[in-house]
Amino acid sequence: MAEELHFKRAAAKLYLTQPALSQQIRSLERRLGVQFFTRTSRHVELTAAGQALLPLVEKVVTAVDDLRDAAVRSSVGDTRLRLGICENVAALTATRTVLDTFTGLYPCLGPDIHVLDFVEQATALENGKIDAAFVYLPVPKGLHSMALTTEPRMVCVSSSHPLALRTSVTLAELAEHPVVSVAPKMFQEGRAFWAVDPRPDGSPVRYTSHDATRFESMLSIASFGGAIAFVPAAAAGLYPRPDIRYLPVDDLEDCTFGVVWAEGAGDRPQIKALEQVCRQLLRQGLPAGAVEKPSPLPELAPIRC
Repeated sequence: MAEELHFKRAAAKLYLTQPALSQQIRSLERRLGVQFFTRTSRHVELTAAGQALLPLVEKVVTAVDDLRDAAVRSSVGDTRLRLGICENVAALTATRTVLDTFTGLYPCLGPDIHVLDFVEQATALENGKIDAAFVYLPVPKGLHSMALTTEPRMVCVSSSHPLALRTSVTLAELAEHPVVSVAPKMFQEGRAFWAVDPRPDGSPVRYTSHDATRFESMLSIASFGGAIAFVPAAAAGLYPRPDIRYLPVDDLEDCTFGVVWAEGAGDRPQIKALEQVCRQLLRQGLPAGAVEKPSPLPELAPIRC
């Protein structure tokens, strides 16, 4: 709920009804004696108490996930490929093709999918929680990356934004508009790339006061009015919403999607298998963008585990 600030979307992500989510929040508020959110007919915001408790709650959730993962890995051994994926890349054609091919060729290696937010994915490889991840580049130093596809970047604006009816825009026309802040815990080079900070003329970028840690949260913040968000072109197909518009940016460089792993992990069987699958698929051609309909897997010679 703290990520979405919207009861309907938060309930959908949790597979709950809105009344059930509201009841659970109120029950927890009564038990702790604090109010987490202020609610109006149009907006939901974190209270000061909610903002103070959020980092502690995130630590508790992470600890529970780590405990579960440790229990599973101790029971099945250490052979499965632990793969990190953010929600915005799960339905990309490249992601699905690599995953389906890898699973078909190496059923004994998994993969074990971890759905993570921006901050979690930025640190999960460093702390050994996952072995590899599908990400949009750039990535921090110490990680090996393999580029899979390239696509344009677009800007996401509210449907009521002054630029919303344009067919395309330039970076100069976006200069006065604040950019949705992706959590500062994300590594700075990646954060700057996706904010186009600084701009080509050297001017700094203004950020929103509220940070987004998930892709849909970033879109929601942009939908409220003046803020903008730079996103991969695939987002227009993956996240069509009546309250936002996706606009091409004429003078903005493309972005690259790929797979990454720790530089010292390249000799592990899971990583060797993943790298081999990716290289074979690249030779045959991996399309960019979102999955539109199921397609037959490319013919690859079976590889024994």
